[in-house]
Amino acid sequence: MEILLLGIDDSGRGPVIGPMILAGCLIDKKTEEEFKRLRVRDSKQITPRRREFLAEEIRKKVKAFDVVVISPKEIDKFKDKGIKLNEVEAIMAAKIINKLNKGKGKIKVVLDCPSTTIKKWDDFLKTHIKNLSNLEIFCEHKADKNHVSVSAASILAKSEREKQMDKLKKKYGKKIGSGYTSDPKTRKFVTKNAKNYKGLFRKSWSTWKKAASKSGQKKLEF
Repeated sequence: MEILLLGIDDSGRGPVIGPMILAGCLIDKKTEEEFKRLRVRDSKQITPRRREFLAEEIRKKVKAFDVVVISPKEIDKFKDKGIKLNEVEAIMAAKIINKLNKGKGKIKVVLDCPSTTIKKWDDFLKTHIKNLSNLEIFCEHKADKNHVSVSAASILAKSEREKQMDKLKKKYGKKIGSGYTSDPKTRKFVTKNAKNYKGLFRKSWSTWKKAASKSGQKKLEF
């Protein structure tokens, strides 16, 4: 019996603006070899133009794929319940596995583990998977570089993250930047607009909290 490969990866874990994305790609060995010939690799190692070309090819050639969009509001709600971002990622990865696993054959699932404690994260992940009987699960660091199925997932996740950011830029202007706190444009935008634009910011992030606090202080001075 043929073993299928399911790779899962994320995009947008760290930004203060916009969603976090998780994607899963289910492929067979033949498609894995085809992706290798196409030089499918971690999305961080390819240009945006190449990434979008590959994303289209991946969607056409995989047996199945799934993309989950986790909004800033959802991330904040999880945080309010004491659920950390690594746990959110495990919950959403399990959601993808549950959707793509039809239980009719063996699937090797490989995930790019966001936690330093792989075993603990792996154990938590498995508590949210409905059917483990036909699955082999491997949680690894740098899986997006070492496994083509995970590289493909990383491309789909990054592609969706950029599409979501393009929508936000059309709505709020390009001044929002990349959404990452390392981006000066983003930091400036957050500082100026922390109390505006419902649902845009991850309010559980320290970057937003500091900006919102300073915004409140300025209002008190008048």
